[in-house]
Amino acid sequence: MSADYTEALSLTLRRYNRPMGNQNVRGAGGTTGGIGLFLFGLGMAIAGAYLLTTQVTVTSGTWRWGGYNAFGLSLIPLILGIGILFFNGRSVIGWLLTFAGTIIIFVGILTNLDIYFRQTSLFNTILMLVLLAGGIGLVARSLKAQ
Repeated sequence: MSADYTEALSLTLRRYNRPMGNQNVRGAGGTTGGIGLFLFGLGMAIAGAYLLTTQVTVTSGTWRWGGYNAFGLSLIPLILGIGILFFNGRSVIGWLLTFAGTIIIFVGILTNLDIYFRQTSLFNTILMLVLLAGGIGLVARSLKAQ
């Protein structure tokens, strides 16, 4: 009977001496950094980015090349690539033309954007930049092992 008792006792002790679930929990990014610091930094960065982007006005111009509207020309590789892919879905040339046409359109859109920062006070600008940069710094710090 004493062998059974000692076996049951050792099993019980092993069960209660195992690490609890909270002892295995890691911080932000799997490091020992603080989750609270990560969340606070993330909130600061989001607030700074939001405030900064609300002060930006974006407009676009027309696509000109040699004085003529060039948007239609940028669609030619995309349309040819899609047509080739409908004919043969494994065509390398079709995929290249489709990819190149998509890149040409995105680059054309980005290069024709005019981005303006609206007039605001120096205090508001500093506040926005400190929130953004400080939040990014706190997030990076929380990902580093303590």
